[in-house]
Amino acid sequence: MRAVDAAVLILEKEGATQAFGLPGAAINPFYSAMRAHGGIRHVLARHVEAASHMAEGYTRAAAGNIGICIGTSGPAGTDMITGLYSASADSIPILCITGQAPVAKLDKEDFQAVDIASIAAPVTKMAKTVLEAGQVPGVFQEAFRLMRSGRPGPVLIDLPIDVQQTEIEFDIDLYEPLPVARPEATREQLEAVLDLIQSAEKPVLVAGGGIINADAAEDFQRLAETLNLPVVPTLMGWGIIPDDHPLHAGMVGLQTSHRYGNENLLASDAVIGIGNRWANRHTGALDVYTRGRRFVHIDIEPTQIGRVFTPDLGIVSDAGAAVRGLLELARERAAAGSLADRSDWVAETQERKGALQRKTNFDNVPIKPQRVYQEMNRAFGEDTRYVTTIGLSQIAGAQLLHVYKPRHWINAGQAGPLGWTMPAALGVVVADPTAPVVALSGDYDFQFLIEELAVGAQFKLPYVHVLVNNSYLGLIRQAQRGFEMDFHVQLGFDNVNSPETEGYGVDHVKVAEGLGCKAIRVREAGDLAGAFAEAKALMAEHQVPVVVEVILERVTNISMGGAGIDAINEFEDLASGPDDAPTATIPMTPVTAPAGA
Repeated sequence: MRAVDAAVLILEKEGATQAFGLPGAAINPFYSAMRAHGGIRHVLARHVEAASHMAEGYTRAAAGNIGICIGTSGPAGTDMITGLYSASADSIPILCITGQAPVAKLDKEDFQAVDIASIAAPVTKMAKTVLEAGQVPGVFQEAFRLMRSGRPGPVLIDLPIDVQQTEIEFDIDLYEPLPVARPEATREQLEAVLDLIQSAEKPVLVAGGGIINADAAEDFQRLAETLNLPVVPTLMGWGIIPDDHPLHAGMVGLQTSHRYGNENLLASDAVIGIGNRWANRHTGALDVYTRGRRFVHIDIEPTQIGRVFTPDLGIVSDAGAAVRGLLELARERAAAGSLADRSDWVAETQERKGALQRKTNFDNVPIKPQRVYQEMNRAFGEDTRYVTTIGLSQIAGAQLLHVYKPRHWINAGQAGPLGWTMPAALGVVVADPTAPVVALSGDYDFQFLIEELAVGAQFKLPYVHVLVNNSYLGLIRQAQRGFEMDFHVQLGFDNVNSPETEGYGVDHVKVAEGLGCKAIRVREAGDLAGAFAEAKALMAEHQVPVVVEVILERVTNISMGGAGIDAINEFEDLASGPDDAPTATIPMTPVTAPAGA
């Protein structure tokens, strides 16, 4: 068989059967192998970068998934570098396959012949141009081992067109996936963690995205409940424990955080981080974050331990193995009656959760963004999968939306590329067509890869895309306040074809409709509930993406800090009673002053 026929058989054997991409001259042999095999599903993207984000969304939607993105030689590979960077930064395995000029033409400046392996090397676990057809099976086998071993991440395999078509001897029945290496904590190390917890008065658990990658959220919740400890999920770990769980103590950080989350962390004296990386927008100023606290850091990647600050106890371990081991030991101690009673400490965290809330119930016209998230909480249920990337929309959404299950907040974390949301949402829909998917974008993120709406229309991939439009680069505008400028961040203009946009510029409704989708524009807060209901009905009827564009006030400064988590700027009115935050997961306790602001 041809080398590409062997490669496609290996994809099936490894369980990677969903691809996103664009054919082209140098990758057509691989497409011919997929066509002949028939078992590899494929979604035709409109942009190759979007294909890589679709693959990431697909991977992140379910444990064990590995999305594949495919492109031809030259610019297809360079277009996918952003997707590889995003996947690498957030520890997401995706397989990128590119075509390449013939081996004899390499280093001869042939058409679309670029050294993509060297370009991709810094943002992949492996990037290799295969120069001999006989090496194809082994390279694919190693790629899957690397993607799944240690800290997960993407790989790139570059296949010259002549290598793809060369015949090799290959028997798929003799092929076996390589074993996956995952370090595990010892019993002694885990006993030391519990001893440190036992010696603390106010310990908290920080739940990172590594727990989701390890498919260990359920065991983690049991661990938290056995120890009766408050939980601080990171942005990548959001959903590991439901927002309304009595141990959910709030998210911490400079941006995507809760007021009560920051205050609870600051009141703690021991922090046990599992599968997290102490991201700077979680910690803020390290002297504030670490002062007066002892730290445990458990992570699968050895170089993560001590990278940001030195913990009191560092353990290299798969997050799932560590969680299960800690749970077993905690149950032993509980049976022996040797676990400390943390009821008062848990109650203290929940008191803050009830008192320190942000106001969402605004009736302003144009609409304030906080009201949008309030109505989203009402309109979309606990099974909703939210998908989003960078921007004020993501930051405010993380502060005010509610997530109840792992893999139901799918967010580009470290890289945060604009344009990621739409293709990632399409990948999530492909992975789980039964779950409601709601994407959240600002207008600039929405415009970056807007053409991918046509993919949703063509392949019948329905989801709701909430577009909060302030016609501004809102996050950059807010950052420019420190420079006393508002420079090249305004996106509004008078649209000669759509005067109804009233200076907000692009007519997203017309664009969405032109790409085969449905769209609704909302200008008043009282119309949001009806618009979301209509969007769900249109999505069900037509099986296409439905855009709900909400016209926001041009300028809203979202709660944010520039230094420590003890100095968050609250630009808007804070909630002072239950009516100010009607969709909070815990009834608000009326306060007379904004305590903890």
